[in-house]
Amino acid sequence: MTDRKEIYLDNSATTRICEEALGVFCEISRTLYGNPSSLHTLGFRAEEKLKEAREGILATLGAKGDALVFTASGSEANNLALFGRAHAKERYKKGKILTTEGEHASVSAPLLRLAEEGFRIVAIPTRGGVPDFDALRREMTPDVILVSMMMVNNETGALYDTARVARIMRDAAPEAILHVDATQSYLKIPFTKASCGADMITLSSHKIEGPKGVGALLIDEKIIKNHGIAPQILGGGQEGGLRSGTENLPAIAAFAEAARIGREALDRREKVLRGLRDLFLEKLRTDPDLCSISVTDPPVAAPHIVNITLPDIKSETALHFLSSKNIYVSSGSACSSHGHHASPALIAFGRSEKEADCSLRVSFSHRNEPADIEALCLALKE
Repeated sequence: MTDRKEIYLDNSATTRICEEALGVFCEISRTLYGNPSSLHTLGFRAEEKLKEAREGILATLGAKGDALVFTASGSEANNLALFGRAHAKERYKKGKILTTEGEHASVSAPLLRLAEEGFRIVAIPTRGGVPDFDALRREMTPDVILVSMMMVNNETGALYDTARVARIMRDAAPEAILHVDATQSYLKIPFTKASCGADMITLSSHKIEGPKGVGALLIDEKIIKNHGIAPQILGGGQEGGLRSGTENLPAIAAFAEAARIGREALDRREKVLRGLRDLFLEKLRTDPDLCSISVTDPPVAAPHIVNITLPDIKSETALHFLSSKNIYVSSGSACSSHGHHASPALIAFGRSEKEADCSLRVSFSHRNEPADIEALCLALKE
């Protein structure tokens, strides 16, 4: 046992649930245990709470009137967006889907499946942390039915200009829609549905201090009216028929509470995150004992993610060493860290396989302090 402070710097993998969200989760579990689909008083009360949570989350995105489909995870929401769009209409089977290199596995893996089904999948390069807009324009032809991309790369922290992608898409591919995986950007940087140009947006509760086991897919109302997305889980017809299964109301209500708090504190939290990132980068640049560490530094970056490459020290070795000092970072996406292949995101950025194998992702929370950065830097020196 040790009395050393736990320094958690893996917040892009998951965050600790906040006390307010935990309180809501427990209260709803105790008092609103009725099924939202049941036609009795407890069911009606649960349905009202579900509606309140849905409207609250939509409000954080300035998306009143659009659909919000609750899922069991951000990964499921991504799968619904991809398979749901591809399978919505018979004519889409001849369509093309654009994405970017280095996407999260919950996007790249479904796209591989769709390629096996005969869809044409084109991944736009993102070398240096910037989408190749010339390549995007070339590939943005009238047969494109979907563009799917993340707003913030979960490993490099690169912030992509999704609004620019949307403008290119609107002009060249009138039937295409834009799906944005906002798992790493939601309530980390300010944006709305309109400002990011998206028709569908993926969200995840446990990335914003909500509970695990709940995510959501925002879907523009026009897509719903045009039957432009097909359900992938069939059954009782919950969530507007787009995701059957009894809703996890305690987790959904807690998700909405975390979102409410996160939206109110967004400006303050973003300032804290940028301060921590700037401090860490400054120490890496100026400390002679740390100058051999290379930073994967995109030109436009989110405030909470820094990816570093150590000199000939494998990430697994560094992780175990840091963990022994109660400092927790990651070697990349938590969803793919059990694999034995180089990070697609880092390779897409321009790192070699050897560099990718010696890289760590440090991801901050507004709960971190400058002293945490000091402790991390001391450990990295060792």
